[in-house]
Amino acid sequence: MYLRDHALNILWLALCGLTLTTWMIGEQGYAGRGVVVTLLLIAFLKGQLVANYFMGLRHAGWLWRGIVLIYFVLVGGLILIAYLTAAR
Repeated sequence: MYLRDHALNILWLALCGLTLTTWMIGEQGYAGRGVVVTLLLIAFLKGQLVANYFMGLRHAGWLWRGIVLIYFVLVGGLILIAYLTAAR
């Protein structure tokens, strides 16, 4: 059980690090397509980590994992499309 708890602690620290990274990018005032894509990729990665390890989808069937994956890709894609459309 110690290794499982240790791995979850490392994942939690990684999530905190990714959150701080996005916060620092926002505080610096960076903008542009590259920044938006980077932030969306970080959000996607964080969502997948939370869903797989903290919500237990890692042990669920492929249907549930696929539904969550499609949700993240769809929402992130729509946000990217909205940004690119508004940026014109």
